[in-house]
Amino acid sequence: MESQGRGDAGGIDPADQWVFNPETGTYELRLPGARRPDPSEHAAPRPRHVPSPRRGDPHGDPPGGPTTRGTGSGDAPRPEARPPRGRRKAKPKRSRLRKGLVWTGGGLAFLLVVGAGAAWYAYQRLNGNITKVDTGFDNGFSHDEAVNILLIGTDTRTGDGNDSYGGDASEGNDTTILVHFSKNREHATALSIPRDLITDIPECEVTHEDGTQETVPASYGVRFNQSMGALGRDPGCVWRTVQELTGVEINHFMMADFNAVKDLSTAVGGVPVCVSEPIHDEKSGLDLEPGRHELQGEDALAFVRTRHGVGNGSDLDRIHLQQQFLASMAREITGGDMLSSLTDFWDLADTATKALTVDTGIGSIEKLYDLASDVGRIPMSDVNFVTLPVRDNPDEPADRRATVVVDEDRAEPIFRMLREDIDPDAAEETEEEEPGAGGDSAGAGSAAPEDVRVDIYNGGDVIGAAQDTLQWLQVDEGMPLASNRGNAPESQETTTLEYRADQAAQAATLAEIMGLPDSALKEQPGDSAEGEAMVLVLGNDFRGAGEPIEVPAEIPDDVTSIQADDEDVCAE
Repeated sequence: MESQGRGDAGGIDPADQWVFNPETGTYELRLPGARRPDPSEHAAPRPRHVPSPRRGDPHGDPPGGPTTRGTGSGDAPRPEARPPRGRRKAKPKRSRLRKGLVWTGGGLAFLLVVGAGAAWYAYQRLNGNITKVDTGFDNGFSHDEAVNILLIGTDTRTGDGNDSYGGDASEGNDTTILVHFSKNREHATALSIPRDLITDIPECEVTHEDGTQETVPASYGVRFNQSMGALGRDPGCVWRTVQELTGVEINHFMMADFNAVKDLSTAVGGVPVCVSEPIHDEKSGLDLEPGRHELQGEDALAFVRTRHGVGNGSDLDRIHLQQQFLASMAREITGGDMLSSLTDFWDLADTATKALTVDTGIGSIEKLYDLASDVGRIPMSDVNFVTLPVRDNPDEPADRRATVVVDEDRAEPIFRMLREDIDPDAAEETEEEEPGAGGDSAGAGSAAPEDVRVDIYNGGDVIGAAQDTLQWLQVDEGMPLASNRGNAPESQETTTLEYRADQAAQAATLAEIMGLPDSALKEQPGDSAEGEAMVLVLGNDFRGAGEPIEVPAEIPDDVTSIQADDEDVCAE
């Protein structure tokens, strides 16, 4: 689409179409057919669950045979524990100005929509600014479902001065954040994924600028930032990688490069940041004394790029700086006066859309505004930034560690929280009030472990799951009557336990030990025959012998999180 100049949009002077709205404190471009968001449009099922990928052969578990699991284990230093969160506080009433603004929470790319979405419809020129990529996905968002947006900050270094920022230029995904917006639009979680994470990158289809397509083969055990740029991979490959890593179905992506950091921080007149220790980084050129600073342009870019001048020089420390910067920039955009000025708004919107690359599903100002005005109703006080829990890569020497792997025990509760659209604060309250896994759904009372008779089948993708579980139950839990029956007739996603009425006490004991959810317990009609065993089928939710099948959907207590409205965050 051709760009329109500032003085003309389709033969009409754009300035004549702007009207100041006293309820929101912003100028709004009113065109025929403009759609206002309807808050009543929210009552539909949760998004489809996408299971986490599992390695191995679903039919690799012969009865009693020697097997191996496909998961590793190890210890790693954990971040400083955050104070326990209390019950949800009443939400403060938002000002008239904030009601009309768009808080998009989570990352630089989505902050761009703040600039583009504050008016009902923007100029034709803004449409022409946006770069679009066909990812091959058609997971368009719905107003009455949860929305998951993938935000990508690229390592591309085009533009004046950008070649000075540490090392060779590339087109890798230097920053990646998965933002989950709840179905009821009351909370959001922004999950940062470290670039140095070792993971698998699935095969993906890439569409080139000339329209030709290419299949890029999968890569196994490589750095996450190779999911874009390497072998010609595009944002659709990052999309597939994150979707398989987390099990969260993604609806759209947004991407920006280094220029966006410089241009947007300048457009808002500077972004307030705080550091508790001095930062002197020769590689990025950042030179800051302890205290508060307002950064824009080159200084702002150096702040989000530095890694050698803060903490232990890792990508994890840089992520904390980026989270602070992005939340602060959002507050500047949504809490300042710039959107009450038509000139300032135009400059911000023009800057934002020039830096923006999106999937074709939201490749216009109209679609971006529709999305932004919908999810933007979530106040910043209910937006959490967290970093994917990781541990040191056990395959690297202790004195030369440069990469990390997912800490599955601490990451899975966050993945489940996002997949099932659970408010982390509400999950904590539920955990305090309800009984543990299994509850009393299997009936009152429980049986002694030595009286539990159960046949174990492997219906999932983890090789050796049945044999490992058998050994754990017999040796560690004192259940000699458990038996490995090999592969289930059919594979299944979730673990189930079938029992009869007179086996309810046995089922209650096994459910408690294995952490089975109530939904896993399937009572069968009638009583059991003499010597009849319960039937346990392990599904793709099996994470390892001794690991509870149902993990809490929450941000673990030892995983640091910050709220987007917290102005007192200061990088250490």
